[in-house]
Amino acid sequence: MELLSTLIDFIVHVDRHLATFTGLYGGWIYGLLFLIIFVETGLVVMPFLPGDSLLFVVGAMCGTGLLSLPIAMAVMLTAAVAGNQTNYTIGRFFGPKVFQWEHSRFFNRDAFNKAHEFYERRGGVALVIARFMPFARTFAPFVAGVAQMTRRKFTFYDITGALLWVGSVTLAGYAFGNVPAVKNNLEKIIWALIIIPGLVIIVGGIRTKQKKHAAAVAANKG
Repeated sequence: MELLSTLIDFIVHVDRHLATFTGLYGGWIYGLLFLIIFVETGLVVMPFLPGDSLLFVVGAMCGTGLLSLPIAMAVMLTAAVAGNQTNYTIGRFFGPKVFQWEHSRFFNRDAFNKAHEFYERRGGVALVIARFMPFARTFAPFVAGVAQMTRRKFTFYDITGALLWVGSVTLAGYAFGNVPAVKNNLEKIIWALIIIPGLVIIVGGIRTKQKKHAAAVAANKG
């Protein structure tokens, strides 16, 4: 419980913690930024680390001169791309082993073929959109690897998504992070960056389930 409380405090007050770290260790802050982004995007078991809020706060810190905007963006972009590549590689390694379970309901050859087909046709857009959604951005590259999406296509959308994500959120923080109204309500903004994308995922999942149920009912009637 203490670890969870510490993690929540870091996520919600990431601006204070980063400012303190910068004051104590100076340039090592860029190493910390790389580590957080890389772990969140690269290890499927760490989806709860701050992503959007971290980028926004870093942009705001760059706006005050505490950090260098070009260096911070380059470091976080590199971490985002490298993290996804690592996650994809892990999924690609385990995919063939998982889908050898021919009698599994979900992990069988037919499921693999469908997942592979989806990621080859529409997976690129899914990867880019997932960049802006907590949890989804951690699992999407892993699933793409499991589905054996071709490395060339994955890399293109990996870099595209990283550029859009890091660039837009960090620059938004740089432009608006130090506006009094934003600065005074930063904690609420951080919660919004966490909760709103999560609600979008939940609502999307419910609608998909409802559509599948309706299709199944219609098929049974037919």
